[in-house]
Amino acid sequence: MTKRFLKRFINYQLMGFICFLLIWQVLHLLLNTHTIPSPLDTFVYFVRVPLVLLKHSGASILRVVAAVGISLILGVPAGLLLGVNSTIKRLFSPLLYFIYPIPKVAFLPVFMLLFGLGNPSKILMILFIIVFQIMLSVRDGVAQISPIYFQVMDSFCGSAWQRYRYLIVPAILPSLFSGLRISIGISLASLFFAENYATQFGIGYFILSAWTKMDYVEMFSGILALGFIGILLFNLLDRAESVCVPWLKRSTGK
Repeated sequence: MTKRFLKRFINYQLMGFICFLLIWQVLHLLLNTHTIPSPLDTFVYFVRVPLVLLKHSGASILRVVAAVGISLILGVPAGLLLGVNSTIKRLFSPLLYFIYPIPKVAFLPVFMLLFGLGNPSKILMILFIIVFQIMLSVRDGVAQISPIYFQVMDSFCGSAWQRYRYLIVPAILPSLFSGLRISIGISLASLFFAENYATQFGIGYFILSAWTKMDYVEMFSGILALGFIGILLFNLLDRAESVCVPWLKRSTGK
């Protein structure tokens, strides 16, 4: 499994990265402006300051992982409750539909006023953004379970614990992982905005700081680091999905 995972990583990720570099190089040559430096210059800078980039990237990763972890703890039980209880679904789904489309980044000043300028406000803002995505993914996963499966569980006199353990939780895992992929992308975009305020560490702060200095090579190295963060998180998520949902991999032939 590990060898197949590495092979898949090399084939797909490397191909995508090469395409990205080619587009970048073409834009650099066509526009002929210092605003878009060459990939070579950016890589040279990237390898010159690995510890600096690692420090800022590590701070961003920790914030995202903390927010996603708390969102799972809160969002999965809430989504299950919405999915299995029609009364709660009827009462709270309209509220979710109202809150979900609102740009949560607009609440960043509120979180900073309530929780200070440090990490708690940034983590809570990301949490506020993605917890609803996880709740809706879990709720929709429960809704997609065919009623006949519940009838089978009842015919075998399955307990509530067995119903969750052997039917509901396995059935919602594909939807949950899909929601997590969306959540990670949203959280990285939101974190970039949040790290521009009252912080000294984070890849968003690094990129904006380079932009204000008009050091575009440094800025693009931060953008490149942000891309690597996304690749790392998405591949960890793919790895976790292959372990937790092995039947999905077999059914799709991946």
